Amino acid sequence: MLNRLLGPSIQIDPTFPYYKNRSEQSIADELAMAGYRVVHYFVTVESEVNGKLVDCLKANGFAVWAMVLGNGTYTTAHLPQDWPDWQMTLLKPVNDGYYRLSPFSYRYVAWKKQALVELVKAYPFDGIEVAEPYFPEWNGLSSGVYGDVGPYARAAFKQQYGSDIPDFKYRSSPYYYKNNPALYRQWIEFRVDAVNRYLNEWINGKHGIRAARPDICVATWSLAVDAGPDAVEKLRELQGNDAFSMVSMIRPDVHFIQTHWPDWMRPRLKPDYIKHYEPFVAKLKIIHPRLPLGIQTDIGSLKPMRRSRQWLEAFAQTAVQLGYATWTAYEYHLGLYMYEEPPLPMQAVRVQRNQVLLLCSKRIDPETATTNGRFQLADGEQELLNQPDIQIRVLKVDGSSIVLDCPSFPTGSFQLKVSHIQDTPELFLFPEKRANVLTSPVTLTVPAMEGRRAIRRPLKNGGVNGIVL
Repeated sequence: MLNRLLGPSIQIDPTFPYYKNRSEQSIADELAMAGYRVVHYFVTVESEVNGKLVDCLKANGFAVWAMVLGNGTYTTAHLPQDWPDWQMTLLKPVNDGYYRLSPFSYRYVAWKKQALVELVKAYPFDGIEVAEPYFPEWNGLSSGVYGDVGPYARAAFKQQYGSDIPDFKYRSSPYYYKNNPALYRQWIEFRVDAVNRYLNEWINGKHGIRAARPDICVATWSLAVDAGPDAVEKLRELQGNDAFSMVSMIRPDVHFIQTHWPDWMRPRLKPDYIKHYEPFVAKLKIIHPRLPLGIQTDIGSLKPMRRSRQWLEAFAQTAVQLGYATWTAYEYHLGLYMYEEPPLPMQAVRVQRNQVLLLCSKRIDPETATTNGRFQLADGEQELLNQPDIQIRVLKVDGSSIVLDCPSFPTGSFQLKVSHIQDTPELFLFPEKRANVLTSPVTLTVPAMEGRRAIRRPLKNGGVNGIVL
């Protein structure tokens, strides 16, 4: 099972408009045409999963991770009424659309554990992973986005160390963190242990994930950042994130290194930047040499830093060279290639005597696809059939798939020419007014009929857009 979850992979969030109003099969086909066979399904709400999509991906040969967040949520509609009591307290209040929840809140930890158990029991995910299991924030002590310093954290620290937590505001206080290094060291260890303990409770605790689904693979995640020689210790200090102690306690099947925002936000980030992350994995490689490691990047969460296909290919090559067993990227349809590349027909599938399914590299605009002249038999084939005016009709446009119908399609193999189809820029994260149009015709081979029925064969792996690890 584990080997199926390794190799090149991609993150998807089906709540984006790009995935709406299309069939689950068209999503699976598009990801297959891009060369992927492993998907990280971003579960933003544990009770709202597209089970049909999970089933469809698996039926099409994909291995599927359920990726959940560890330190908060973007929506609270699914939480119990007392959820406000679970929130982290930060040095400075922040209203950025993300609700940070405290690992010191027993109610939060218990609720989330049960939600994850129900998730893996309800859906046939091959793996479960908890991303972003850390405290805020990289520059939190200067920005004020630092926590948790709320009542639950204070009570837990008092019980463990018999002291109040460090003071982060008043320099004259004997508890001020810079004035009391011994207390601050205790606080750092306390936070690292808190992150690891709540993850361990969800995964290995009584009636936890592994008890509910002994067959499921588990991945842990930790951050990395290219911020100088003390970055490993700085991340441990500021965000309680320590890959080695996390792995040693939880014993995951895979561990992912997540690119931190100070790096992924950089517009000119080089694709080999992850070579600077080696200090974050050096100890893991020595103490846990058989543990598969994964690396994650972001390819388009902000407009200035969207990554091209060439960038992603170079990133993948670097991951291989550094010995990573898998890589992934957030998020499939956010890459710069979506904004710059025309939709390419990738494969023609014979579905009936007079029907052909075209699988394309990206979502197709239905209105323009139905315009006459977009689909023709290749030069010379009309004459071979003695029917120079063959009319090919578009029956359906479904995401990146197009179903064509023509009573005059030959039973044998033939060539089909496609041109001037265009994409759906209004569905991108950053909508565009101008669509990408396939101006240079692409010719595909339509397979011959097999007996009286057309059989849909397994999709080709990769192709023009294939990215191979």
